[in-house]
Amino acid sequence: MKITYLLTRGDEMGGTELAVHTQARHLAARHEVEVLSVFRTRPEPFFAEARELPVRYLVDRTASPQRPVRESRLDDEACRTLAALPSELVEPAWEPTFDRLSDVELAAALPVLDTDVLVTTSPALMAAAVAYAPARVVTVHQEHRPSQRRDASVEPLLLHGPRLDALVTLTERTRLWLAESLGTSAPELAVIPHAVPDGFRPSADGEGRVIVAAAGLAGEKRVDHAIRAFARIADAHPDWTLRIFGGGRREQELRRLIDGSGLQDRVELLGPCRDMAAEWAKAGLSVLTSDHDEAFPPVLLEALAAGVPVVAYDVLTGPAEIVRHQVDGLLVPPGDIDSLAAALSALMGDPETRNGYGIAARRGVYGRFSSVRVTGLWEELYTRLVARRDRPERLAERADRVAAAISSGGGVFRATAPYALSAPPPPDESARENEILECGAAKHLVRSAGRLAEQRDDLTLPAAVDRNLELAASALESYAVPYVLVRTGATTHTLAVDADHRGLALKALAEAASGEAVYAELLGPRGAAPGPVLAERLDAVGEVAGVKVFRPVTTSTRSLRYGAGQGCTVAFWTREPRGREGGPWRAPFGSTLAGAELPDLTPSAELTVAGRRYPTLQVFAERLTRDVDFPVDAVYTWVDDSDPRRPARREAARGTAGESAGESADSGAVRFRNRDELRYSLRSLAQYAPWIRHVWLVTAGRRPGWLDPDHPGLTVVDHREIFPDPAASLPTFNPHAVEAQLHRIEGLSEHFLYLNDDVFLGCPTTPGTFFLSSGLPRVFWSEVPVPAQPPSDEDEGHLAAAKNNRALLERDFARTLTHGLPHVPHALRRSILDELSERYADELAATSRSRFRSRADLSLVSSLFQHYAYLTGRAVPGEITYDFVDIADRAGHARLGRILQSRDKTAFCIGESPDGTLHEQEKALATRAFLTAYFPVPSPYERA
Repeated sequence: MKITYLLTRGDEMGGTELAVHTQARHLAARHEVEVLSVFRTRPEPFFAEARELPVRYLVDRTASPQRPVRESRLDDEACRTLAALPSELVEPAWEPTFDRLSDVELAAALPVLDTDVLVTTSPALMAAAVAYAPARVVTVHQEHRPSQRRDASVEPLLLHGPRLDALVTLTERTRLWLAESLGTSAPELAVIPHAVPDGFRPSADGEGRVIVAAAGLAGEKRVDHAIRAFARIADAHPDWTLRIFGGGRREQELRRLIDGSGLQDRVELLGPCRDMAAEWAKAGLSVLTSDHDEAFPPVLLEALAAGVPVVAYDVLTGPAEIVRHQVDGLLVPPGDIDSLAAALSALMGDPETRNGYGIAARRGVYGRFSSVRVTGLWEELYTRLVARRDRPERLAERADRVAAAISSGGGVFRATAPYALSAPPPPDESARENEILECGAAKHLVRSAGRLAEQRDDLTLPAAVDRNLELAASALESYAVPYVLVRTGATTHTLAVDADHRGLALKALAEAASGEAVYAELLGPRGAAPGPVLAERLDAVGEVAGVKVFRPVTTSTRSLRYGAGQGCTVAFWTREPRGREGGPWRAPFGSTLAGAELPDLTPSAELTVAGRRYPTLQVFAERLTRDVDFPVDAVYTWVDDSDPRRPARREAARGTAGESAGESADSGAVRFRNRDELRYSLRSLAQYAPWIRHVWLVTAGRRPGWLDPDHPGLTVVDHREIFPDPAASLPTFNPHAVEAQLHRIEGLSEHFLYLNDDVFLGCPTTPGTFFLSSGLPRVFWSEVPVPAQPPSDEDEGHLAAAKNNRALLERDFARTLTHGLPHVPHALRRSILDELSERYADELAATSRSRFRSRADLSLVSSLFQHYAYLTGRAVPGEITYDFVDIADRAGHARLGRILQSRDKTAFCIGESPDGTLHEQEKALATRAFLTAYFPVPSPYERA
């Protein structure tokens, strides 16, 4: 069997390169193996393992200019031109190193590849392989990073993964995420870890006083954390040093950190090392401080194989699959430098434990990750796939997978499943989860993100948060454990408990969760590994600073999951100094709206949450200075483009307006096209702004069929109710005209948000996101400038209106408007809108009478209000994370995938440019697939 491994830069030093070369060497004893590297970047490969393998190159980057390795008639100028052009085969966002020259060479080499199995090692290479590899060649992708933490580089996996024969991950956690994300379009998914390299490896003798870190000097590797942690404990261990092997762009920054810490003689930056085996033999400890992006770091295998205990951040995947906590190393919470320093210090000062961990490390790693075992897994997979490659069902199944992927989101967008940041459960806990799963069929339990979860589509995020509070509080009350609900400003809840009651509190929580799919994330554990455990096990975890209790919930779409982020925190407070009578109580972490110290933890008031009363302190029942406690409403404007009367009414109005109507019929159709966005925008409001008092939906007499007209929190307002002169202004097809009337809504609160139906909230907000407690609205400036030229016929409607706003402000305030506002919810005050309506009565009256967008319009609620309020001292600048997606642009569909994956935008808008070329069905499919994935839970405003 011939196996070809495709690497981007096979000569370089990196975890992927080392793992591939190691695997290839193990298989070369019984199979024909070659490495195909797109680029040659060194005179000879960095790793000795690569120098023992047949390596073939496509593009020589050691030459100047870079050129094809094959015999070629291209002259230097042609090579320079091709290398300067961006790749068309590989999107730069996927992997920026490719260019048009590498496109040409890949397109020439892959279709004539004479091999049985082609193994790709990055998503970008996988996209090229499935496009060009011969049909009989089995394509297997090895995913060397946690896919769920990739950025845009994950897109090829989601788009082209269905065309593979198999996709192999390093960890079960990543496999599960891909299975949930790809669904029926997934190829065969397997988990095969890295293997320990064969051959003699010297062992550490346990006497070394050196901490070794082997990592690139890049930001995500957080080598600075290792230096800072060592600085905190260096004086307590004067005979220890820290050696860092690796190169990168942050070297000078790290040298300054070392110098500033006075550790020049005890922390060494030694650059890349070709013989790490010899360095591990000198080590007493190893440290890995990456706070993300570690799929299955080979460096940990190397350290453990040398008998060196490891201290590592317990990130999403990797360390927990390799390091056994308190067996051959210690795992600490990611980014927690104090815990990192404490773990290192504990092992530095305890040679007996350290040596015991070292012995267990060497024995365990060879048993779990031996080359014989791992190579056997690869051989079995490759052999089985090759044996069935000529069966007709292979290509038919591939076609079905591709079709399923396209039908689920269109050409570019793919829905993805959420992921948990915590490590997977240990085997004993996983077995217990299986028992609970078997007994919990009636509770709709499933596995999601590697843990048990309740599957339901009717629970909003605020309800999930409140449910976790009730769960934790009821458990504490069942054992009479005193607690107080403290306000922290977060959208989740925190209970403060006297640390002397820690044991009883953990027992109460454990008993309440017995046999249930309830978890508790350990916060500041002193002995147990960080991360979540089944809450029924809490009485055995030892000392912790707190726990976050939660019931995981996932929707049937698998695209939304509630977990630790919605948990109720139970924090164990102590007196400072500890045990002193009368001293203040101090939070073990974080703070409250009244500070990190409180004079007492005895309940003196109550707070009501979701209809239930909870004990609290009087300070948290008061109106605090920064509390936004006035009512805030939301106003939507909506047009029903399916109204059969609309075209005729529109044409009649256009005839009345004459030739100067100002917008084309096509552009108007694009702006008013309805893809059910309002339904999902209201869902976003229910999910992420539960504090909204009332929703007002302004329409031209129509309402969506799915809307519940009897919901007490929503009122439909007809245009005729708010236009002062309906006969002169209606029907209107000008959104500026409608927006100029919103403050006339009877019963509308003084403070309100205005949203177009294509604007969505993307993560939890508070009233303080949009208003100060003094009542001042926040203004969110856009980075997009308003052109300095005067209004013209070529201006889009919003630009012409912004320029008209600018002219008024220049006249009255001698200030020039330079930028617009993003497409986000606009925070408004009714009284200021009234004032503007009087001040600019003639101009706004003209806007109101204009039945189509006109170049003479003002944009009252999306520009003029904000600038006027700011210039009169009644608004303040604010910051908001937002995005805009043009659904008429195929690149926007990929952007939807990134928004769904991150879920970190406060707001986003899905708009449509009038000059797009995509088919309406593709735009509608991508929009609906995305919105269904992001907002699967119905809002209370929908009919049951």
